[in-house]
Amino acid sequence: MSADARPRRSALYVPASNARALEKARGLAADVLLLDLEDAVAPAAKEQARRQALAALAEGGYGRRELVLRVNGAGTPWAAADLAGAARSGAAAVLLPKVESAEAVREAERALVAAGAPEGLALWCMIETPRGVLGAPAIAAASPRVACLVAGTSDLTKDLGARPTAGRAEVLPSLHWLLLAARAEGLCALDGVDLDLSGDARFEAACRQGRELGFDGKTLVHPRQLEAANRLFAPDPAELEEARRVVAAHAEAEARGAGVAVLDGRVVEALHVAAARRRLALAEAIAER
Repeated sequence: MSADARPRRSALYVPASNARALEKARGLAADVLLLDLEDAVAPAAKEQARRQALAALAEGGYGRRELVLRVNGAGTPWAAADLAGAARSGAAAVLLPKVESAEAVREAERALVAAGAPEGLALWCMIETPRGVLGAPAIAAASPRVACLVAGTSDLTKDLGARPTAGRAEVLPSLHWLLLAARAEGLCALDGVDLDLSGDARFEAACRQGRELGFDGKTLVHPRQLEAANRLFAPDPAELEEARRVVAAHAEAEARGAGVAVLDGRVVEALHVAAARRRLALAEAIAER
């Protein structure tokens, strides 16, 4: 699982060219705000979007929400200035789009360091092309700064020449591979967006699928998706009660000097205890918000 229990159930893209959206985001129930300089911003508005995003980060007022700045990709006219601005922006992380190699990660890192980025500035990498999927293990291990892999399922579906389906069969192998790459390095993994805002049942099904696969949360394109993502990627009461029982049973077995515990006829091993403790820690972190 990812290295920490920080809630990342909902990661909302906020177009940085929209000053009203940047202001409104201060009051939204998102765990993560992805201030977007890339896909959501027209070319003519790129410079304005950067200025507004950096000003919003400097002003603050976002509470305990995790702030991530999505920059424009390498090779675009805006990439260098985006990274230079991001370096000292105060954001928790920089989200790199369309990452396809470990060298691309290291190149962005060099630019950030040259611009004065603090050691704590993390790198999040979008995996949204076939080359990115195939290179995900190397990308995840490219730098200690890499903290999260983000699925870009819309672009990936396009590049695959696939047709979107309700069950997402067209991207499931890629999602599994991304998760394997992330977990192998102890990283967070976020599921891709759902662009269809017409049906709550469809979106909730996608959230359940993402959580069952193992994702920490889901990237979102609209505030109306926040409630479902926050609810469905959080431990429910039954899961929390089971987690408490697992921890208690293991502690009791240890006190007796037993190597394993048995709960409701099932063997409880250290791996179950670790998962239970992480679930409890996540619930506690959510409650603190």
